[in-house]
Amino acid sequence: MTISAFDLFLYSGALLILFLTPGPVWLALMARSVSGGFNAAWPLALGVSVGDVIWPLLAILGLSWIVTEIAGFMTLLKWVACAVFLFMGWQVIRSADKAISSDSRLTRPGMWAGFAAGVVAILGNPKAILFYMGVLPGFFDLRAVTRTDVAVIVALSVVVPLIGNLTFALFIDRMRRFVTSPTALRRTNLTAGWALVLVGLVIPFT
Repeated sequence: MTISAFDLFLYSGALLILFLTPGPVWLALMARSVSGGFNAAWPLALGVSVGDVIWPLLAILGLSWIVTEIAGFMTLLKWVACAVFLFMGWQVIRSADKAISSDSRLTRPGMWAGFAAGVVAILGNPKAILFYMGVLPGFFDLRAVTRTDVAVIVALSVVVPLIGNLTFALFIDRMRRFVTSPTALRRTNLTAGWALVLVGLVIPFT
């Protein structure tokens, strides 16, 4: 394996920060947990994790070929990753007071419906692969990644948000009061936004 433990730690931290940013999946997990308990929420989380396998894998395979063919492209992609995190952080900070928009596709009743809704929602979002294409070069040298490296990166991309989503579903009753409070929502968004900006500033020096 060519990637360092620090790179993996930094990438895991970025994934955790992204999970802690409230969004439609949070609302869907909350709605499904309130209506049907944990058994209604975990299929959605598993469905979303399917995309967390496919998108980073496609991004790595595509970018690995590009950076080996075009000299200097890896350096450019690293600055793109920096810009992505700065932009995401600023967007979260700017919209800290805004309510989370719901997605009706994610709240369909039934176990299989929940799983399918999670799969469709994540695979039907072209921004997902663009996110990974913009972010992964900031953490890893894609010119040197091995199959083991790719497996570890993809595993982290799945495990970190999946654990977060399942934990959120388990403690939904307590969390629901937190995310519906305007003050708490603003505080969460501001914290996540500034954390994203910090990651963006760190990337050029790693």
